[in-house]
Amino acid sequence: MDQEMALRARVELLGANRRVVRGTEGLRIYRLLAQVEPEVYGSKLAYVLVEASTSSLVRELPEQRLALLDEAVAVASALDARNPYRAMVLARAVAARRELEGRQTHEA
Repeated sequence: MDQEMALRARVELLGANRRVVRGTEGLRIYRLLAQVEPEVYGSKLAYVLVEASTSSLVRELPEQRLALLDEAVAVASALDARNPYRAMVLARAVAARRELEGRQTHEA
């Protein structure tokens, strides 16, 4: 991981002046920073991944939506059990994945 890229991502977070940066910008930033500090940024990455799975960009692309949710589940699962956000983001990711699978089953 390039430390300069991580520093730029942190500066972008500070400049955003929001609790969670959303959308493709948030995905890029949190994916980068979760590699460096997974316990700090992993829960936000999982949160943004679940949110991205409902985006109009992937709404009609079930495989891409499933990939985002699989990534969210993996990221949340990898968090330490003592992480205060782990249970919440993992439950959210698993529920979103089940909901998508249920829709796909009904549509098939």
